[in-house]
Amino acid sequence: MLQITGGPVPPNTDHAVSVSLPTWRANVAYEEGESWVTNSMQCGYPRFFIHPIIQELAVEIVRRFGSPDSDTAMLFPSTKTAELCRSFMKSRLPVEHHGRIRITSFSPSHETDAGFPTTTLLLSSVIYPKEFVPIAKQVWQHTGNGISSRRGEFCLGALRSGFLVERKSQEADAVSRRICKGPRRYQGRDSTSGTARTNGSHNQSRDLSSIGEAQDGKEYVQFIEERFGRNLNVSLADQARLAVRRRIAGVLTADVELSEALQETSGEGRVAGLTEAEVFLYPTGMSSIFNTHQMLLASRGQLKSICFGFPYIDSLKILQKWGPGCLFYGNGSSEDLDDLESRLQAGDRFLALFTEFPGNPLLKSPDLRRIRQLADKYDFAVVVDETVGNFLNINVLPSADIVVSSLTKIFSGDSNVMGGSAVLNPHGCFYHSLRETFAHEYEDNVWAEDVVFLERNSRDFASRIEKINKTTEIIAEMLLESPLVKNVYYPKLNPSKPLYDAFRTQNGGYGGLFSVTFHSTEEAIAFFDQLEVHKGPSLGTNFTLSCPYTLLAHYGELDWANSFGIEFGLVRISVGLEEESDLRDRIERALKAVSEVGA
Repeated sequence: MLQITGGPVPPNTDHAVSVSLPTWRANVAYEEGESWVTNSMQCGYPRFFIHPIIQELAVEIVRRFGSPDSDTAMLFPSTKTAELCRSFMKSRLPVEHHGRIRITSFSPSHETDAGFPTTTLLLSSVIYPKEFVPIAKQVWQHTGNGISSRRGEFCLGALRSGFLVERKSQEADAVSRRICKGPRRYQGRDSTSGTARTNGSHNQSRDLSSIGEAQDGKEYVQFIEERFGRNLNVSLADQARLAVRRRIAGVLTADVELSEALQETSGEGRVAGLTEAEVFLYPTGMSSIFNTHQMLLASRGQLKSICFGFPYIDSLKILQKWGPGCLFYGNGSSEDLDDLESRLQAGDRFLALFTEFPGNPLLKSPDLRRIRQLADKYDFAVVVDETVGNFLNINVLPSADIVVSSLTKIFSGDSNVMGGSAVLNPHGCFYHSLRETFAHEYEDNVWAEDVVFLERNSRDFASRIEKINKTTEIIAEMLLESPLVKNVYYPKLNPSKPLYDAFRTQNGGYGGLFSVTFHSTEEAIAFFDQLEVHKGPSLGTNFTLSCPYTLLAHYGELDWANSFGIEFGLVRISVGLEEESDLRDRIERALKAVSEVGA
């Protein structure tokens, strides 16, 4: 076992996006809410487990602006995202409770000087009675719009110091007040350990979060102004945003440093004419899906959507809970497309079809070319989630109107920052109307410090993907050859391989994710418990990460998942950068444990 239950994955990481659940029993206990697991959790996947820093900030806000005995708060990066939460809660509650759900927003207490590149600090809280927590948590989990732990860390210190205050009037709303942590903080922290580097200077080694605990607000403001200037110059964050957007556009497909990424380039992106102008960043991958759906509703009207193929569950929940609903085709088969075509011929009309390429956890690829043909004929948009495939391996944009992705995964790799993106196809038939809608409705809510980590982590993503592709093919084929294994689900080994290959890039591989099943649940448990890798939610990490996927994602709906071929004993493995021989040895030891079941 590499780590104790409840620790951050990777270890010693302040803002880790996974948590150690190292045994099958620990995963069951987590789902059952058993205290020996829940009380030990130092963190968790951020959309399912609210980071302790954010919890502490919410408590502080309720103490000042609510009733601590009866209220709690959910925190968002803007008034707009907070209002989305409040509107959803109102839609689920009797009208007599609506007045008990209120929004309190915050901004810096001092005007900032003009003329410097800055980033806007926004924090909005939805304060509501504690009995409504299950409703509010749906918004946090499904939309991915909540604040990041780094934003929460800054705001907690700023609020306690008096630097962050309630924004009370529309006039105050109109005033641009801008602040964020300065570039030296980014440069002074290790991307994997989260520990501060020392350089002999007392001031430079001090962390803003610790300064923020000062009782005297003037001391905090003075520290910020002396160190970074009245307007914290965040040109580094602006440069990082540009570099990240260029990488996602496909203009940059090799390992490059920030300075190289910022140079003018004449390279084409994934399709002719694509530039970073068509790339929109979001705080999480799920936020990119949620907001893409919102943009389509705003652009095309209130129509049902189609969810094609077995999706990550929150993608389906977004389509079901916001808007007119959706038509769900969980198998993603040719028969499903036949049924859809019959409905379209009969006059049914839809907003958009959402699909993953390939899917998760069975790694099946949909018939994207046929989907595109139907979309062109019957006037609906196509949204493809390429997170698992990633754009260096596949190029699905020519057949999509919008491509979304979770940057938290292989793009970052370090498992210490969240992010998402949406890319518009400039040749899509809905491009101009969507571009206009994005121009009016889009908010860049990615916290400056988070985008700096995304940029730094992604500089070597091309070489990481190449290595992971090669290792994963070897390991997946090794498992397929074992008589102890029932099935291996991997794009190269699935019957849908020709559909994947139709969109595979010239040098692309089949990705770093696969799933494996065994002949009994007992054998699956033996394999998982013996497997010597990190274990927890998420994928696309620089280290191999495994989880009992169906147990974690569908514990309350196991029969439903099984009806689509998602077995309870399925083990999902995301391959990292370990040497192939090392990982092979670990897999073989886990298979040995399977062979001893019932012996």
